[in-house]
Amino acid sequence: MLGGSVYVAFIRYVVSLIGVMLLFSQIGQPRFGRKKTILCYGVFCASVSVLACIWYVLDWESCVRMVAFTMFMCFSVFAFWMGKDTACLKIYKLALVFYLMAVFVIGGLEISILFFDRNVWADVIARIVIIALLALLMDRYLKEPMKGFGDYVEKEADTFSVAVMILCILFGIGYILNPVLNREMTPHRIYQVVINFLLTGMLQLLVFRFYLHIGKEREYEREKQLIQMNYRLLERQLEILEESVESGRRIRHDARHHNAIIAEYARRGQQEELLQYLKEYEEEITQGIPEMICSNTAVNNILAAYTRKAKNEGILVTLDVQVGKNLMFPSLDLVAIIANAYENAIYACMEVKKYSDERQCFIDLMLKKKKNKLIITCKNTCRMETELKDGKPKSEFTGGIGVSSIIRTAEKYSGEYDFKNENGMFVFRLIMNMEDKNDSLDSTL
Repeated sequence: MLGGSVYVAFIRYVVSLIGVMLLFSQIGQPRFGRKKTILCYGVFCASVSVLACIWYVLDWESCVRMVAFTMFMCFSVFAFWMGKDTACLKIYKLALVFYLMAVFVIGGLEISILFFDRNVWADVIARIVIIALLALLMDRYLKEPMKGFGDYVEKEADTFSVAVMILCILFGIGYILNPVLNREMTPHRIYQVVINFLLTGMLQLLVFRFYLHIGKEREYEREKQLIQMNYRLLERQLEILEESVESGRRIRHDARHHNAIIAEYARRGQQEELLQYLKEYEEEITQGIPEMICSNTAVNNILAAYTRKAKNEGILVTLDVQVGKNLMFPSLDLVAIIANAYENAIYACMEVKKYSDERQCFIDLMLKKKKNKLIITCKNTCRMETELKDGKPKSEFTGGIGVSSIIRTAEKYSGEYDFKNENGMFVFRLIMNMEDKNDSLDSTL
């Protein structure tokens, strides 16, 4: 638009491309290492700049009209290949960079036209200054928030909202970059440019705040579920403690009677009767010892507590647990998965009993270690109408607690999981990577 030789055009193209790549690198996640990324960016910048100069020489008018869009579209394809973010997140970041590109391109042009009588070098210098300022602001205020925001967009963004946002930004910036409208600088034209920049900038800010708010709300919901899960675990632990206290009282009470009987047998010299009584007493004690499900204390306690609760509800329970005592896996995370899966299974069975007394409710829980994998499978009776959304059961069919905690823990250890409703039998499966300190396994069915 300002004219100039092909060498000046080459410098302006290089400055613009470097600016776009610098701004995108502030918020993008490259798939390659630092050296390879810089090399790829350099080759791309040189290739596109040379092609743009050839276009500039062959057809100046069409080049001026379309070169900005064309170069950015080329960069978009290149950025999709270079980045490792999801598609929605890449599109959002590219839209943001497109907006910032319009800021320094139009900013440089307007400064050159208004203050330096269309001097091309004033345009180049203004672009460099604006790019440096934008990069500094992004590094200070946007780089860190964008990391957390990226996670929210990956989980919450939908195709329709991203498409609408991109179209709005393209229309707004396309109007600003239209060279026909820039030939004559008037107060009305300056007003239009400023308003378009404000509107597109406010759209970017609105989208950022919207997804940030949704993401934080989801985080609060997950924290709430975690608190509720901890509350349930504490309830089970209190039940175990209360049973232990009650058992201790009963043992102390019975011990006085047993001592009195033994003393009486000894006083009368009835040795045969005393031996028979001690044998019966030993059998009674053996029968009262709680079943050991596995040697891992944390897993054993939580399984015992929930199994007791399930049997009290009339649910048939089958356990197949084969885990060692010393697993290279935090007990808290493992207990959280087991407790949530077991709790949801009990809730599903109770819902079936509420709506139908004809079906036999059951829970089959399998926990095994195979090489460096921990496999958890839970099958239980569920309502026929139990639905899944995005591969996860809806909260109304699980009691609203536990599924997100299971998923977050599984993802923490790069685990794979799935949920199914097989004709009224709910199936949860999970495989996670782990290592065992001890290759020996304890197996108790």
